[in-house]
Amino acid sequence: QVQLVESGGGLVQPGGSLRLSCAASGSRTFFTIYAWYRQPPGKQRDLVARITSGGTTNYADSVKGRFTISRDNAKNTVYLQMNSLKPEDTAVYYCNAAFGPNTYWGQGTQVTVSS
Repeated sequence: QVQLVESGGGLVQPGGSLRLSCAASGSRTFFTIYAWYRQPPGKQRDLVARITSGGTTNYADSVKGRFTISRDNAKNTVYLQMNSLKPEDTAVYYCNAAFGPNTYWGQGTQVTVSS
């Protein structure tokens, strides 16, 4: 059994910053790929950023230059630093971890960007 627990969401004003964390525990704690997805109200869940075990990163065009994904393998944790937040970044953010054919999801954390 694998658990992914996200934290760090909340309410922030436009232009502000938040850092999301996702800690893995359970039967597996090392994953080849970590990713963050988000799902705005009434819309589909989309990829925000991903990072491989070697540190290669990819970002959605909408967050390039504003968000940074990183991982700390010693702490079994992946982070998403979000700067210059916009109202359109409002969504539930989900952590995703993959190893081989297996993929796991966290429960999600709400990020609301509003004045």
